[in-house]
Amino acid sequence: MASPMAFMLFITVLVSVFHISSQAAAPKTSFEDNFSIMFSGNHFKTSEDGNTWFLSLDKETGCGFQTKERYRFGWFSMKLKLVGGDSAGVVTAYYMCSEKEAGPERDEVDFEFLGNRTGQPYLIQTNVYKNGVGGREMRHMLWFDPTEEFHTYSILWNNHQLVFFVDRVPIRVFKNNGDKKNDFFPNEKPMFLFSSIWNADDWATRGGLEKTNWKKAPFVSSYKDFSVDGCQWEDPYPACVSTTTKYWWDQYDAWHLNEDQKKDFAWVERNLVIYDYCKDVDRYPKLPGECSLSPWD
Repeated sequence: MASPMAFMLFITVLVSVFHISSQAAAPKTSFEDNFSIMFSGNHFKTSEDGNTWFLSLDKETGCGFQTKERYRFGWFSMKLKLVGGDSAGVVTAYYMCSEKEAGPERDEVDFEFLGNRTGQPYLIQTNVYKNGVGGREMRHMLWFDPTEEFHTYSILWNNHQLVFFVDRVPIRVFKNNGDKKNDFFPNEKPMFLFSSIWNADDWATRGGLEKTNWKKAPFVSSYKDFSVDGCQWEDPYPACVSTTTKYWWDQYDAWHLNEDQKKDFAWVERNLVIYDYCKDVDRYPKLPGECSLSPWD
């Protein structure tokens, strides 16, 4: 029999090896591991520990970053704290897009946070593009002040549904199943993930009536805790986009909202929806085909 001292030494070595292997297997979480600056690097800063990132907008320019990798399907999440105070005209965008330069044939999935005059509510606009065509806007109020602390904004994307989450609460569901498929569903092109801050005072606040007050610049959006669990694209076609057994975001339970999510989504529908293109019969006398697909299925 081994002595107690030898046994304790074995356990110590085992724990040490496990700790080292766990560190080696840990996901890459730094900004440099995941992202590249798109433009205006002098408007990008990090905290001293490197864990929080800041994009700023002034009268000269804004700033933006993008993932180094493309993905097709998965779970994508980031914590944001939005511009506080008078942010009218300022848009912070957090989105996925199949092309770096937002080309005419792009697929795109958008969170856009529309700035406001002090004391007015922030609005979230979401949108979906397929082959360069958009026009699928929804707008929501929030149930908190997104400028006071960080909140989590996430996208679940598989071949059956595209779900926008705020703090794990589903605020929008874009379906691709039912009696007929959704011809507008973006499921073919891998996408980068982007974020940017920019001036959009021609439309962002009260339809462009409220202009950006540059005396309040710089406007700063803050980011941390990027998380991705998805199918990283590999040419010509990665195997992970077609399996329904290995990855939770592509299994049956992720094809639909669960019962708790349905309750949260129903509350959002009753209380927070400001605009829904599927109910805009003036704009769409004949509603787009995907409007007939129920988010509850």
